[in-house]
Amino acid sequence: MKDWLRKHPQVRTIRVAAADLNGQPRGKRIPSRFAEKMATEGTRFPFSVLNLDIWGEDIEDSPLLFETGDADGILRPTERGFMPMPWLEAPTALLPIWMFHEDGRPYEGDPRQALAAVVKRYKDRGLTPVVAMELEFFLIDDSGKTLQVPPSPRSGKRRKAAEILSIRALDAFDTFFTDLYDACEAMDIPADTAISEAGLGQFEINLMHQDDALRAADDAWLFKMLVKGLARRHGFAASFMAKPYPEYSGNGLHTHFSVIDKNGNNVFSDGGPEGSGVMKQAIGGCLHAMFDSTLLFAPHYNSFERLVPDAHAPNAVCWAYENRTSAIRVPSGNPSARRIEHRVAGGDVNPYLMLTGILGSALIGMEQAMTPPPPITGNAYALDLPLIPDTWEGAVAAFESSTIMPHIFPKDLIRNLVMTKRQEIHYMKELSPGEQTELYLDTV
Repeated sequence: MKDWLRKHPQVRTIRVAAADLNGQPRGKRIPSRFAEKMATEGTRFPFSVLNLDIWGEDIEDSPLLFETGDADGILRPTERGFMPMPWLEAPTALLPIWMFHEDGRPYEGDPRQALAAVVKRYKDRGLTPVVAMELEFFLIDDSGKTLQVPPSPRSGKRRKAAEILSIRALDAFDTFFTDLYDACEAMDIPADTAISEAGLGQFEINLMHQDDALRAADDAWLFKMLVKGLARRHGFAASFMAKPYPEYSGNGLHTHFSVIDKNGNNVFSDGGPEGSGVMKQAIGGCLHAMFDSTLLFAPHYNSFERLVPDAHAPNAVCWAYENRTSAIRVPSGNPSARRIEHRVAGGDVNPYLMLTGILGSALIGMEQAMTPPPPITGNAYALDLPLIPDTWEGAVAAFESSTIMPHIFPKDLIRNLVMTKRQEIHYMKELSPGEQTELYLDTV
């Protein structure tokens, strides 16, 4: 960490930030002369700071507040260390942090700590998840009364249609994407291919697979922060909001994962096209937990605008081979790379909670040797299948009453998340649709 700062003497200030339950970065701005102290001793802020609502307000009646005197936790640097913040004008460094108790125990209300605990359970079994994520986002001109695609910096013209897999659409914003890839390189975020997606001004960038699930979640969290900040520097907005336009498909965050053993073998592969029995057990676990874990994949009011039939977002509990209408897809390709694609989550999720839910449910399936139902064929929307909750309130209730979630998440995190969402449900009713969009556009 010290070496990075020495190599970047132009950095005058640093930001330290941790992800709260909504995936919002919470932290401090610190002069760079205190960076060494921060790196070795950490910093403090209240446990309750990781449990704020989407407006950044305390949760009413939270036991983290007055019952405990709003006590402090200790925040220490993650393995990531310092990195630049290319979307800011002044040279600035970001130091990701996570929360612990005074005695060194991980704070169980920290979403990154929840993921670390699940990864450790894999490690204890001699297994390692290999994870990659695909993130969709919209570039938006929000300067007027209605949202629209920004004019191309090259031509000054606005796109009139989605232009799926259009090179022309990518070229229209080449300056932005060039800066974005340069910034990803500087932040060590493994950005791979970029494509024009199905929505107006919508794009997708894939992050490379890696055998460090915590780092994969870090990358997604940092990437969302970067894209939103860099877009503003280019004069428009970028949003991972689940459904900014009613008439177009929403933003997804699809997660691909496999599992390797201590010898580096992919336990999802049986050498053929169907995948191993262990893979099917993992699928069984994901399906078993899908109804109860919907809140992790659709955490906001707007999330449920995306999860509707025939809108390229799965809403049925099912799996299939090479079928994008299913919630769980097994892609074709080289058998040695056999993997599961979990397709339910929107772009508005907290990557740490989402990945904890996916990997945790898959592990339960493997531990209990769960057998999934037969894979579907054809259009999932046209079949009579069990559905995930179709309302925010229903998803919160399912998560709260679940007998499965306590086997994945600490009880205090479950309580905190439920209280957060109930407060958001209450106050969201006071907002007009336009105010809701304005809120979600920049935050999620």
